[in-house]
Amino acid sequence: MIEVKDICKSFEDKEVLKNISATFEKGKTNLIIGQSGSGKTVFIKTLVGLLRPDSGQILYDRRDLTRMKLKELKLLRREMGMLFQGSALFDSMTVMENVTFPLLMFTRDSRKEREKRGQFCLERVNLTGAESLYPGEISGGMMKRVAIARAIALNPKYLFCDEPNSGLDPKTSLLIDDLIHDITKEYNITTVINTHDMNSVMNIGEQIIFIADGEKAWEGNKDEIMSSNNTRLNDFVFASDLFKKVKEVENWVNEEG
Repeated sequence: MIEVKDICKSFEDKEVLKNISATFEKGKTNLIIGQSGSGKTVFIKTLVGLLRPDSGQILYDRRDLTRMKLKELKLLRREMGMLFQGSALFDSMTVMENVTFPLLMFTRDSRKEREKRGQFCLERVNLTGAESLYPGEISGGMMKRVAIARAIALNPKYLFCDEPNSGLDPKTSLLIDDLIHDITKEYNITTVINTHDMNSVMNIGEQIIFIADGEKAWEGNKDEIMSSNNTRLNDFVFASDLFKKVKEVENWVNEEG
């Protein structure tokens, strides 16, 4: 579990995060949503220790990241899996080499042990047979699955995903969502996803934090988001014509009922 308590972050005279508190539970897909410039990217960078907050606490199972020295922070990052926007695979490495790279960096496992773990992770994301291929030889959806396999290679307690569906078609996006959700449940991981994809929100949003102008403006789940009366949230959610129509139908059903 990750607990965030009254996090503030400013750059020069601009306050980007304003007293944000949240709890991200183990075994759940926790989503952070918000418009571009809302502060959600700064928030997730602060969560993983890439930025230091000006005040507040970030507790990883009661361990305060904000008080950690560099050595302690490195040990904590050993427990984190990262899924970056655009996959961020190494073009010069094969699929297997990409997946086992964290094991090479953070463990003393033999090559045989690394490849055994890599094979397990690739099987888990349904990519058996792609071990010797290079990123340029596989599709965008396959690249995302390789990135997920790499993210779980170290058997992390915490998984962070930055716009995991960026650049993918709707069908592939749903497959990636389901894979992240299934892995979260299977390994009881604390998963935090930064996204603007409302399809993902409605598919796997078990816990959702909506950030607007640097503040936590709403918190709930996918079942509650459609019926919220929060004006800023509704402006974000129903910017799409599709979701406007869904809201109209829901209102009509409620009136008729």
